[in-house]
Amino acid sequence: MSRLFGSFNEIEIPYSLRKPLLHLYAWIFGCNLSEMKDPDLSHYPNLAKFFYRELRDDARPIDMREEAAVVSPSDGKILHFGVVEQREVEQVKGLTYSLDAFFGKADDPAQAIKAASQAIESEPGTIGEDTLADATQSHAHNAAADDDFAVVNGIPYTLDTMIGSADALKPAAQSLGSHLRDHERLYFCVIYLAPGDYHRFHSPANWIVEARRHFAGELYSVSPYIARTIQNLFVLNERVALLGRWKHGFMSMTAVGATNVGSVVVNFDKSLRTNLKEKALLPGEFSQLSYKMLSPKLAGLPLKKGQEVGGFRLGSTIVLVFSAPQSFKFCVEPEQTVRMGESLGFIESA
Repeated sequence: MSRLFGSFNEIEIPYSLRKPLLHLYAWIFGCNLSEMKDPDLSHYPNLAKFFYRELRDDARPIDMREEAAVVSPSDGKILHFGVVEQREVEQVKGLTYSLDAFFGKADDPAQAIKAASQAIESEPGTIGEDTLADATQSHAHNAAADDDFAVVNGIPYTLDTMIGSADALKPAAQSLGSHLRDHERLYFCVIYLAPGDYHRFHSPANWIVEARRHFAGELYSVSPYIARTIQNLFVLNERVALLGRWKHGFMSMTAVGATNVGSVVVNFDKSLRTNLKEKALLPGEFSQLSYKMLSPKLAGLPLKKGQEVGGFRLGSTIVLVFSAPQSFKFCVEPEQTVRMGESLGFIESA
C-alpha cells in the first residue's frame, strides 16, 4: 500500500487543478499555507512536492538558549517522554519496547555485517561517493572548524566505547547502560507528525552523528490510537536511526516509517533507500553506514541545533533517545502540540 501511495503522490496534477486540489488537502488536514516559503500552489506539481514543502526562514525560530538543551526536531504532537528504565522505553503509558531491539542488538556481528553488505550491494550508486559528495557540500569540513565545533559545544572527540566499533557493528544501545556516568540518565521523547504537519526534521541539539542504521520492517500506522494498541510498534516498523554523541554523551534521532510513509530522506545520505519493493533485509535486520570518514577529527558529521537533517513524504514519528544530567527536566506535556525549534527540556543549574 505504501509503495502504491508513493506512486500516487508522484502523479503530476494538471496545472489548472493544482490550486483547488491542494487547497482542499490543506483545508482537510489543517496545513498553514501562510508559512510556506513558496505560497503559490501552482508550483507544486504533485502531492509529494507539497508534502515536502519548505517553510519561510522565520517561520520556526530556534530556541538557542544554552539551557534549552534539546529542541523539538519537528512539528507534531508529543506522544510520550520520560526516562529509560531497565533498557525499556515506553511507547505510550503501559506499553514498552526494548532499547536493544529498537537500535539493533546483533548477537552475531558477522551476520550483521553480511546483512549490511547485501543491502549496500542492492542499492544503486556507491554509498561512499554519494554520501561523501553530498555531505561535503552541506558542511565545509576543515580541521579548524571541527576543532571549534568540538570545543565550543563541549563534545568529546570519540564515542567508540559508547556506540561500539563500526567494524563489528556493535549496537549503540548495547553499551549505553554501562557508560552512563553517575549523574546522568537516559531520556526519550516521541513526537508524532500528522499529515498536515511540516514534514521535515531538524537537529535537536549541537551534536555529531557517527552512523546511520536502516532497519527493515513493516509500515503500520503510527497514529496515537495505533500506538496505544500495538505492542512494539516502533520496533516492528521500518526506521532510520542516526546515532552519535553530544556534550552529555549519547544522542540519537530515529525516523520511524508508517503507512504511506516508507520514504525517509536524510539530506547528507543520498544512498539511503527506504520502502523498497524487493527488500534486501529481513525484518529485524539492519544495514549500517559510518559517517566517520567525513571528519577524521570528529569521527562523524557535526550538526547544529535546528539544522535541517531530512524528512518524510507524509506524517510519521520521530523518536529521540539521549543521555543527559539528572537535572534535565522536560518542559512539555503528553498530547501537547509542538513546533520544530521549541524547547523540549532544560538542564537546571546546580
